[in-house]
Amino acid sequence: MREDRQLLLVTHLCQLLTFITGFGGLIVPLVIWATQKDKVLEMHEHGKAIINFQLSLIIYTIICIPLILAFGLGILGLIVLGVISLVFPIVNAVKASQGELPSYPLSLNFIS
Repeated sequence: MREDRQLLLVTHLCQLLTFITGFGGLIVPLVIWATQKDKVLEMHEHGKAIINFQLSLIIYTIICIPLILAFGLGILGLIVLGVISLVFPIVNAVKASQGELPSYPLSLNFIS
């Protein structure tokens, strides 16, 4: 196994593709993780954290949609999710470049 902090950094930043293209924030990190988890040191831990975070965001977004009718709580939830999905990939990309493990808030464990 090789150490490749730049690939870990790119994997975290690929989540931001959703803001640019509307999709890809789950697909691209999933492909990188699936192909590199046995080749790059710590890729398995970082990839699991990213996939769990992205799946959690999808579930929280689905929950917020019907809550829009409940006094606009869903809109507030979507704004919070948008900020979290923008800030934490960047924070964890910096952590990855420094050799630290990622930590995503509100992340459910689908893959352990």
